[in-house]
Amino acid sequence: MKDVVTDFIEKHQLLLPGKTVLVAVSGGPDSMALLHFLKSIQMEWNIRVIALSVDHQLRGEESRADLNFVERICQEWSIEFVGTSVDVEGHKKNNQIGTQRAARELRYRFFAEQMKYFQADYLAFGHHGDDQAETMLMKLVRSGDSSSFSGIPVKREFAGGKIIRPFLCVTKGELENYCEAHGIVPRMDPSNESVDYTRNFYRIKVLPLLKSKNGNLHKTIQHLSESLEADEEFLQLEAKKMFKEVVHTEENPLRASFKIDDFVSRASALQRRVYHLILNYLYYNDLPKDLSYVHEEQLLSLLAKNKRNVQIDFPRHLKVEKAYNKLIFYFQELEKNPLNFHEVLNVPGEVLLPNGKKIIATYQHEITRMDNHTYICLESELVLPLHIRTRRDGDRMSWKGLNGSKKLKDIFIDAKIPLQDRNSWPVVTDNNGDILWLVGLKKRDPIPNQKSSSYIQLYYE
Repeated sequence: MKDVVTDFIEKHQLLLPGKTVLVAVSGGPDSMALLHFLKSIQMEWNIRVIALSVDHQLRGEESRADLNFVERICQEWSIEFVGTSVDVEGHKKNNQIGTQRAARELRYRFFAEQMKYFQADYLAFGHHGDDQAETMLMKLVRSGDSSSFSGIPVKREFAGGKIIRPFLCVTKGELENYCEAHGIVPRMDPSNESVDYTRNFYRIKVLPLLKSKNGNLHKTIQHLSESLEADEEFLQLEAKKMFKEVVHTEENPLRASFKIDDFVSRASALQRRVYHLILNYLYYNDLPKDLSYVHEEQLLSLLAKNKRNVQIDFPRHLKVEKAYNKLIFYFQELEKNPLNFHEVLNVPGEVLLPNGKKIIATYQHEITRMDNHTYICLESELVLPLHIRTRRDGDRMSWKGLNGSKKLKDIFIDAKIPLQDRNSWPVVTDNNGDILWLVGLKKRDPIPNQKSSSYIQLYYE
């Protein structure tokens, strides 16, 4: 077994000479075999080995005895040891989380503290090839997303160093044989024999059936895991590039959007991953448990349909709206009802709008600019003061060349303005309530063509 593990370590560059290695040791056969193996190569590799053990206080005296056992073995083998007891039940209650998550959080917090204290380079775990197979099988059954179908990583960054798993190349049976060959009598956790736990069910009921068809199943699955990990790493890099190029994000309110034509022109593998990057951005990497592949299918179906102004609901009040050639993600709770904003605009003067922009009013003696963000008219044709407000039910406006008037709703539709933007759109009226300017879209008056010393210029910025 030593040659197999050593080749695996060298292949994946898991260890370097002269480094400090912390070893997570529970007292079971996997971690005890790992501790003994690293001790056996300590001189050859010139590494410092330190054992870490955690009592989760979930099995009373029995779990405390596990900690004491590891400490005693470390004394016998002349290995540095650091142990601790953590209050899993208290952490679980205070944070309203499950037992396994609470235990993991406290365990890894302790590991991180020791990595920093010892300035360690590696934290080694005893996960083996059967653990990998179980993990991959469970994900195969539960996950509909290929990017989530990955196994236990051989190594990853952690607390200024790396987590490493040198035993992913061997089976649990091989580790048990290793313990027996070296006179190691590990502690056994009776809960490992109960099929009530999902992982145990796969290990006891499913894995033996698959191994009867392929005795090297652990190697096959490890190769699959590494291949998927390499592919996913490349695809994630490409997806992040696409995200920067295609997706427009906002923080206040929290939103994301993209032009549908730009998005669907990219490879479908990137589309799916960018979709997940958008969700991670909006949910701050805390994805809801009820978010599933069904939502992804709904979104992809929405992109494929010709319907416009369609909306679908995601968890936690996230809305996904198709507005013509745009897809917009926003939270309903952040999008207020019609703002009912109304301010008087003095000339000269300015009004700060709810969206953070403003409209500035000045007197001008000549026309200096004319664009979609500027409105110029003759003072003699207005009834002052001017007003800035949001739209109201039944609002209509007219302009030169239009026979009659037109609803603002229809103007928004023609301009393909998304639904959630219409209620906050600034509308400029005179004191009679006549709409002069639907900012950026329509102007009541054409550019004045007569000389006057009394132009009023409005500028939206």
